[in-house]
Amino acid sequence: MPPLIPRSTACLSILLSALLSAAPALAQGVKVGLALDMSGPFAALGAESKAGFAVAMKQLGGTLGGVPVEYVEADTGGSPDLARQAVDRMIQREKIDLFTGPIGSPVALAVGPVLFAAKVPYLSNNTGPSAYSGAQCNAYFFGASYQNDAYHESAGKFASDKGFRKTALIAPNYPGGKDAVNGFKRTYKGTVGDEIFTKLGQIDYAAELAQLRASKPDSLYYFLPGAMGIAFIKQFVAAGLSKDITLVSTAFSADEDMITGVGEPMLGIFNTAHWAHDLDNDANRRFVADFRAQNGGRYPSLYAAQAYDVLMAMDGAVRDVGGKVADRPALLKALKAARYKSVRGDFKYGSNNFPIENFYLRVVGKDASGRITNKLIGTVMTNYQDTGAALCTAKL
Repeated sequence: MPPLIPRSTACLSILLSALLSAAPALAQGVKVGLALDMSGPFAALGAESKAGFAVAMKQLGGTLGGVPVEYVEADTGGSPDLARQAVDRMIQREKIDLFTGPIGSPVALAVGPVLFAAKVPYLSNNTGPSAYSGAQCNAYFFGASYQNDAYHESAGKFASDKGFRKTALIAPNYPGGKDAVNGFKRTYKGTVGDEIFTKLGQIDYAAELAQLRASKPDSLYYFLPGAMGIAFIKQFVAAGLSKDITLVSTAFSADEDMITGVGEPMLGIFNTAHWAHDLDNDANRRFVADFRAQNGGRYPSLYAAQAYDVLMAMDGAVRDVGGKVADRPALLKALKAARYKSVRGDFKYGSNNFPIENFYLRVVGKDASGRITNKLIGTVMTNYQDTGAALCTAKL
């Protein structure tokens, strides 16, 4: 698969290096751990997140909340073991104050307990494992983007509202994939067809396509982020299945990263999302404009927007505690208050430190210049709180 940001990666690395060198760690400063997925199954998504972080870093001018910031980076490769090792180093050697970065649920579940024990707040710029929203909720974890099940519940509701009678499901066999299937089934009112779990990182779907051809659902809900989704959509359309089976998805498998890799076959795919690049608010317009200026005119994806939002959330919290991040109770209170301008508009956390937010309907089409992109066309769920909140009994 070609790199997600083929012409801007070098420039992005130079930008990040310049920003880091411009903000040396001082006693009164802040250290942020960034455990990025720059290799492995989520490499494309990690690169997109890094591009979103870079927009926020540039806007903030090497500070968080008005004090100097140092970003401590590590590539986890999507590996829970490598991520644990990296986080141990960040905590023991670098003495980080805040943490973010991992794309996949297995990594979040692996590093969470280590961070919680060290009292380092973890703001997730992507994954929101259902376990952390319910029985394993923790004051030091903020699902700043979404809760895994909730995202897919919005897709299930759309599929029901659309009147699909029989929907097959396909997802990778890992915690995020299982959350996807369970979430979709929770709100879908039709008949669930085949439930197909694939290997994480799989890119050959011949066997799965043959199974779908034989089972003849009228729709297919697919959760295959990154390179997996790019390969699947190409093979699905090439096999002629799009003539009889309607694809239903979320932004994870139908966002700008997919559009870049697939092109025309993406046109007409409906997907649900908690954000869109054409949401009408000042913070979003500024983010999208700056992102496009830094990345050759292309639109940002969900992953970039989430990364940007997390650093802006950190900025607001550090500002509210006057840079005194060592006062963890005060820092947690400031993070929970979320006094910052989100690209999603008004933002608030529920009782389990996961957002109460809208989920929107988008369709892949073309903008005024003919560029293939997602277009916001409606709202699927309003001010939605994930179902895991009821299982979170801790007072966060």
